[in-house]
Amino acid sequence: MSRRGLAAVASVLDQAASSATNILVLVLAARLSSASGFADFSMVYVTFSVLLGLNMAYVGQSLVLEKGEQLATACRSGAAFTAAASACAGAVLAVTGLLLPGATGRAFLALGLVLPLVLLQDGLRYCFSALRTPERALAADALRLVCVVAALAVQPEGASAGRLVLVWGLSALPALALGLWLQRPYVRGARASLRPYLVRGHLGQRFVVEFAVGNGSSQLAVLGLGVFATPLAVGALRGATTLFGPLNVLFNSANAFGPPVLSRLGGKKATVRATVLLGLVLGGLGAGWATALYLLPDRLGRELLGDTWAAASALLPATGAQYAVMGLGTCALLTLRVLDPKATLSLQVVFSLLSVGLLLGGYAVWGVAGAAWGLAAGSALKATAAWWRVARLKTPVRQDDEPHRAAAPAAG
Repeated sequence: MSRRGLAAVASVLDQAASSATNILVLVLAARLSSASGFADFSMVYVTFSVLLGLNMAYVGQSLVLEKGEQLATACRSGAAFTAAASACAGAVLAVTGLLLPGATGRAFLALGLVLPLVLLQDGLRYCFSALRTPERALAADALRLVCVVAALAVQPEGASAGRLVLVWGLSALPALALGLWLQRPYVRGARASLRPYLVRGHLGQRFVVEFAVGNGSSQLAVLGLGVFATPLAVGALRGATTLFGPLNVLFNSANAFGPPVLSRLGGKKATVRATVLLGLVLGGLGAGWATALYLLPDRLGRELLGDTWAAASALLPATGAQYAVMGLGTCALLTLRVLDPKATLSLQVVFSLLSVGLLLGGYAVWGVAGAAWGLAAGSALKATAAWWRVARLKTPVRQDDEPHRAAAPAAG
């Protein structure tokens, strides 16, 4: 296999390791916690997911565009900015945790204490991607997976959300140390500078907007259910979504490796033919995975999610429908990213906000099940609008003319 092929395999495996870490963390937390304890953990983990995505958009996606002689400086600067920004965000979360009552407050306090560790460890993945050494990212993320599973597996049943968050965060230390050591030969002698990330017009600002409307809005809406409605709703929705983690690996891999492959196909017809086929495959996999989960015996379901299984399993039809149409939507947005990159932002703004409205409106009318079906309806409408926009394209825009081509759209 060529070096390029090995790099692609390492990148896919790294994405799988990172996704598996997120899945297993939630599964283990659900098994160790009561339903209310997992609800508290889920609220904290949703908050972490939003901050992780913002860092990925602002630092990671702009970092992977860097090349040439400034690459070492860019990597060191990106890591330094991530450390500084996460420390500030962690301080805010810690203060918030002190102000919130009970177990929820202690869980947010724990997140504030460990946030710099987990964000910096994840951020090193983008440094290795920019350095064209994905095998080093894979080594660090594989160690992260092993450490977090081992650390959570030895926790006692009924452990508080705050304790689980603290253990989860501290288990990132070995992988962080390994990542910094593996990166050192490439950045030795380079000086870090935070200034590029603070100036107006930094490339990450555009990517943050796309993330905020494509992913962050729905995450924040789910988090809002725990504030204005009930934390148990967050636990149920998060538990159901966790079961579809393997599909997130496929969606993320399509977004990561799709654009360079599609851009070589040579025209709109060939590109659309390929993405339609891929969308049908991903949509079919989503429907099949949902069916398999729905038919899963309750005994096995409780082995996966503990007390949360009862509430999460009731949402499987809605969440399965959402992931089926997300497969189609991912490929529609991927098509637009290749043929007309400027067309995705307006779609993300309109239909992501619409999804939030449908989620909250569904909850108001039909409870947690209504919220899940609201998310599914929003994803279906976004996918429909994106394919309609693809059908209306007349003259494909060359991807080489678009400086922001690396920002993969979210299907949400």
